[in-house]
Amino acid sequence: MSTIETIDEVIDKLEDIVQNSMVNNDPAGYFASLYQKVTIRVKEGIQEGFFDDGPRMEKLDVIFAKRYIDAYEAYKADQPVTISWIRAFDLAQNYWPIVLQHLLIGMNAHINLDLGVAAAEISKGKEIEELKNDFDRINGVLSSLVQEVQNDLASIWPTFQKIVKWAKDVDDFLIDFSMELARDGAWDFAVKLSETPEEEFQNAITIRDHKVSKKSEIISNSGWLTRIIFGIIRLFEIGTVAQKIKKLQD
Repeated sequence: MSTIETIDEVIDKLEDIVQNSMVNNDPAGYFASLYQKVTIRVKEGIQEGFFDDGPRMEKLDVIFAKRYIDAYEAYKADQPVTISWIRAFDLAQNYWPIVLQHLLIGMNAHINLDLGVAAAEISKGKEIEELKNDFDRINGVLSSLVQEVQNDLASIWPTFQKIVKWAKDVDDFLIDFSMELARDGAWDFAVKLSETPEEEFQNAITIRDHKVSKKSEIISNSGWLTRIIFGIIRLFEIGTVAQKIKKLQD
């Protein structure tokens, strides 16, 4: 388990993951680079008074980020990891998945599972509804990066957006993983988890993990048309893993 306690330490640790991924051409770095952007935006929001409770938001961000960082380190060390993260990290071992798939499968694990857990943990002994406004705001930060990611992907392969618009199956695929759906599901899970007795807490997380991991199959085992289109995109994605990560960081 990591000993991270501040948002600056989160940013530094994510930078370590990004740099390690670039050196090793590890596609896991795609999600880490996106997540670092999110964390920097959250830090700026805290400094600018964007959230109702800045100190609480930093604690939430740290708890949230540690679930990803701990999962990443555990996977690399062949230690137990939630199934949702295993699906994401396993995908990084394959050649064919495109950048978008790596990002979506990471978002699936982190938002649909980890965010709800973090929200429930930060609200222990308190009314979780007090967190709702800031919970929506942090999701607003996440949503604001969606268009940026699409632009980044277009720079990695310029015809990406045209193909996505042309292929309705891929449009449906993206809609299934919209930020709004992820946000609502994460909040419902957070509320349910906050009402769960302490002795049943981990079991509730395990049950949720299984559901979230099944959702990831839409990403890793999509329909035949989507697979063909993604295969074409993969063949023409420009640059090495390290170069693509740099584009995502810009």
